[in-house]
Parts: sequence; C-alpha cells; structure tokens
Amino acid sequence: MDWVKIGSALFLLAMIVFIFPRMRQAIKHSPKGTMKDWMGFIIPIAGVVLFVALLIASVR
Repeated sequence: MDWVKIGSALFLLAMIVFIFPRMRQAIKHSPKGTMKDWMGFIIPIAGVVLFVALLIASVR
C-alpha cells in the first residue's frame, strides 16, 4: 500500500467524520413527505421500470 492510498483513505474517513453530524441534523429537520409527494416519486420510477422491462422483453 503506497502513500496515495493511505492519504485517500484518511481523507475519506475525515470527510465521513465531518459530514455525519451535518447529515444527521439535516435528516432531523427535513420536512416529511406526504402521500402525494411519494406518489409523485413512485409513478415515474414505476414507468422507468416498466419501460426497461419492455425493452428487455423486446430483445429476447
């Protein structure tokens, strides 16, 4: 293991240590999603999944 890998690992660890408290605070104070918000997320994702399934089925 050379010094670049060790430095990168230390930098990654430091980023995690400094970002974790801010992330926890952001999650604690974020607004909660309503059912309308979740449906606005689920419907496009389901459309993409169905489209990919259609593409896979058309190739076979």
